[in-house]
Amino acid sequence: MVKRLIVVLAAAGLAATAPFAQELRKPDVVYVPTPQPVVEAMLEMAKVTASDVVYDLGCGDGRIPITAAKKYGARGVGIDIDPQRIAEANENAKVEGVTDKVKFLNQDLFTSDFSEATVVTLYLLPTLNLKLMPQLKALKPGTRIVSHAFDMGSGWPPEAKQEVAGKTIYYWTIK
Repeated sequence: MVKRLIVVLAAAGLAATAPFAQELRKPDVVYVPTPQPVVEAMLEMAKVTASDVVYDLGCGDGRIPITAAKKYGARGVGIDIDPQRIAEANENAKVEGVTDKVKFLNQDLFTSDFSEATVVTLYLLPTLNLKLMPQLKALKPGTRIVSHAFDMGSGWPPEAKQEVAGKTIYYWTIK
């Protein structure tokens, strides 16, 4: 009996100290990086400044928040469900010297809080953009959204559209 109690207490102690990390689901899309000329055009289209907080939903290797920080002095936050992408993004931020301006979160963008964003960038499939629409439309008025390659469907037409290096980017402002 004493032996069993010790084992139970030991297991309880181990459980109490173990981190309670939630395992995230698999990514919805295969990672395809946004070409740097498109990154630049997306940030220009959003008129990013040093006072902005740029959230990149599905940030991959972090190039959009890193570019926003490096070129404009903005704060950047990248969210990605893939821990490998987050590791790459953190390493890229170190290499580019912007770890004081950017952070990367290994989270599910559908359950993440990005309400502090003044700019949101996306490179997701149309179905994912549509699924995100309620969260995006709930952002504060004046928040700018730029999407690479995919729009929000006929129910939310873009305010602007631009071709860059053979790619299309779309722009909206929350009213």
